[in-house]
Amino acid sequence: MSDELFERGLEIRRAVVGAEYVDRALEGGADDFSRDFQRLVTEFCWGAGWGREEHGALSRRDRSLLNLAMIGTLNRSDEFKLHLRGALRNGCTREEIRDTLIQLAIYAGIPAGVEAFRLAREVFAAVDAESDAASA
Repeated sequence: MSDELFERGLEIRRAVVGAEYVDRALEGGADDFSRDFQRLVTEFCWGAGWGREEHGALSRRDRSLLNLAMIGTLNRSDEFKLHLRGALRNGCTREEIRDTLIQLAIYAGIPAGVEAFRLAREVFAAVDAESDAASA
């Protein structure tokens, strides 16, 4: 991997999941044991994967919806909630997210869908509360 992929990945990762989260993962959460893993995630997932935008096949919002379906299928709740917030940042509507989760339930099973919908409602409630607090 290269510094170019790391920098591209860092930019995209911050834009999608939030700079505060990324900085915490790279600086506060990374130690000698996990630092190389955080670099790999940033270069490979975010730089080499999400960074393929110039090819024009998948947008960030498309990738967000795909991630919700896959991460929800794998039942990784913390990552699902993180990527759901990212999907909203990337312009996904709640209706698109709902339909993605229905597809997840059909192909990955109703229990995975139940959990994904529960987590989504939790995130939507938190996002709405944050929005209300900011506008007050």
